[in-house]
Amino acid sequence: MLVPLSWMEEYTRGRAPGTENVPERMVLSGSNVETVSVISGDSVENVVVGKVLSVVPHPDSDHLVVCQVQAARADGTGTAAEPIQIVTGAPNVNAGDFIPTALHGSTLPGGVRIKKGKLRGVESAGMLCSAQELGFDDKVVPLACKDGIWVLPDELRSDDLLGADIFEALGMKDAVTIDFEITPNRPDCLSVYGLAREYAAVFDLQLERAQDLTLDADADVKTAGYPEGKAAKDFIKVSIARPDLCARYIARVAEDVVIKESPWWLQKKLMLSGMRPINNIVDITNYVMLELGHPIHAFDISEVTGGEINVDTAAEGERFTTLDGTERTLTADTLLIKDGARGIAVAGVMGGLNSEITEATRTILIEAASFDADSIRRTSKRVGIRTEASSRYEKGVPAELSKVASDRVCQLIRLTGSGTVIAGAADCYPVPQERVTIRVRAARVNAVLGTDLTAEAMADILRRLEMTVTVSEEEHLVLHVTPPYVRLDLVEEIDIIEEVARLYGYDVLATTLHADGVEASVPRGWAIRALSREALCGMGLTEIQTYSFVSPSGVAQILAADDPAKNDFVKILNPLGDENSVMRTTLVPAMLETLARNRNRSAASCFAFEIGNTFRAEKTEEGLPTEALSLCIGLYGPGATFHFLKGALEKLFAKLGISGFVLVQEESSPTFHPGRTALVYAGETLLGTLGEAHPDVLKNFDLPERALIAELDFDKITELAVTDRAYSRLPKYPAALRDVSLLVREDITVAKLDEAIRKGGGKILETVRLFDIYRGMQIPDSFKSMSFGLSFRALDRTLTDEEIQKAMDRILRLLEEEAGASLREV
Repeated sequence: MLVPLSWMEEYTRGRAPGTENVPERMVLSGSNVETVSVISGDSVENVVVGKVLSVVPHPDSDHLVVCQVQAARADGTGTAAEPIQIVTGAPNVNAGDFIPTALHGSTLPGGVRIKKGKLRGVESAGMLCSAQELGFDDKVVPLACKDGIWVLPDELRSDDLLGADIFEALGMKDAVTIDFEITPNRPDCLSVYGLAREYAAVFDLQLERAQDLTLDADADVKTAGYPEGKAAKDFIKVSIARPDLCARYIARVAEDVVIKESPWWLQKKLMLSGMRPINNIVDITNYVMLELGHPIHAFDISEVTGGEINVDTAAEGERFTTLDGTERTLTADTLLIKDGARGIAVAGVMGGLNSEITEATRTILIEAASFDADSIRRTSKRVGIRTEASSRYEKGVPAELSKVASDRVCQLIRLTGSGTVIAGAADCYPVPQERVTIRVRAARVNAVLGTDLTAEAMADILRRLEMTVTVSEEEHLVLHVTPPYVRLDLVEEIDIIEEVARLYGYDVLATTLHADGVEASVPRGWAIRALSREALCGMGLTEIQTYSFVSPSGVAQILAADDPAKNDFVKILNPLGDENSVMRTTLVPAMLETLARNRNRSAASCFAFEIGNTFRAEKTEEGLPTEALSLCIGLYGPGATFHFLKGALEKLFAKLGISGFVLVQEESSPTFHPGRTALVYAGETLLGTLGEAHPDVLKNFDLPERALIAELDFDKITELAVTDRAYSRLPKYPAALRDVSLLVREDITVAKLDEAIRKGGGKILETVRLFDIYRGMQIPDSFKSMSFGLSFRALDRTLTDEEIQKAMDRILRLLEEEAGASLREV
């Protein structure tokens, strides 16, 4: 919300002590400031107000004209200064216009220097400037001069201003604007007056009442200046068919409307607030929206069939053309403003082209209404329109504000001579809004904030925010607080406590330790996750994060279209597109996309991992989708082998204290290469799958080389992890080492041999290590030689040769019985 400081200060009696203090104090009170800008005009030099005396065609150009411009005031004797000649191509320059004039030697934003010269052989001593050339953003330039030079408005057409600095003449010299970041729970601050309320409260200034800004709609016709014998109810009737979606609808009427340029004071405020001046009626409605935070819409009443307004929902599939000329299809829950025959506006979002105000409009209907926030939010998303009006309505606009806003519009119409306001209003207000009184315990306020404020001190703070406060001496001091109707966010005691805190000052609250001395700790799941990240990064892998919103086609790309679990998608209600339409059920597609992206950008290798949530539509006991944590590892490039991936998991499990790591060959997974894939177990618990990605999967992701993938259930890993470490003494007694070479069939796995060796070795077998696999001479076909190193040790004695030999005999017997292995002779 961009707000000129000068506009905000118009509603307060007095100013803050020092403009430089305003942003900091407002931030400390909870009104976050994004930027503070000062329009100093320092980048513009020697640009003055000039008056065009004459305009004649250029003798050698069809698109240029030669102007005589007076750019200085008359001297003391009344003699006018000599005019200067300027050649321009502006299409909207006319004799008598007052225009920003850059003289010889002047400077424009960006360091542009203006010097005398010739254009097509005709001398030009300066330049007539557009608003954009003076540094104004194109979006705030008045519509009348958007595509030409800036013809100054009537209030600035004075010979006394000739030669004056352009920014001083505009009243914008050193103008300060503050861009506030407004949180969704504070729609009252989406207005200059709302921020003025905060400003007054922070600096303890008196605030003008909002009602004092307006005319009384029910005032006596003669004293209010309304035409006698006419009332708004004679022009329009209002009904609300859906009071659940529209709390209040006020229609006021103005006739003899003249569409023209707004006065400069109004245009200036709009421009400083980041909004383009259009014409008087549009500018007045925008002005009131910025000032009070209440959107206003105006209709050409001659286009309102039957002189009636009905607020109701659209018919399913109804077609409606909005002001931007786009035909839109509405749904049955879209709130529509209707006349006697058709829809004329999408409520709270945008008006209809069929009731647009034009230069021929003479009588207008002024709408000020309070619509349901959720309804407007849904409609805005569904029809694809987000406007200043809808952004305010979807945060909440109180019904009581509608009358103040409609009266303010009528006052400005009279003030600017834009038309004649008809007395009264057609006001449909089925269920009047009740202001809630909140009971606040003074002792509770001090307990929460750690302060020692009196009840009266609290009451004084709250009254600065326009709250009505009474203090009653019950058993304990209690404040009965009635918030202003615009504060929709204040509903219970803790909300009032927060108001006291921010106005008292978060920066002056005492710093204390927590009363019960609770020690901060990291949840077990997060600790295991952090430990895993540390371990994997230490092995040379890079952590990545990918989107949870994915395309359903990703599962088909990994050839898992027939997997029910991976296709049990949680669908997004309002997706940005098909590529973000479901929640991911697996991390593998995103990992392969990441590998492919790096490979296609000439990265020689990529070793990555991700720990992230996956989701399935299957409901939990709480009725929510199933959410699980997964670990995915992806590799390609030099060193990316099955054994590296297996070793990485072994090291990770060792770090986490998980024992019983076993791989079991897997050939049924369509995502992985058959024969190069294994299921990962920890004891009897299946954790996931690792292996080389299937060639067809690699092709689907445009990955031109082999890649290895592992996806594990991280929730199970967390359950099995043992992070407590028991102290073990260094061994006192020596180890006995034995090597054994076995002749086994090709289909026998290392895991099977390892299991038999450990079973036969018993408690004295300390470690088993495979150190060689050999195929070749002296080894029969369909067989292989596998060599293991065994370490034996007892903690309480030195082992004898007999004990070791007995263990070796048991090992060899079990190897022969369970794996058909024999001791290799040669």
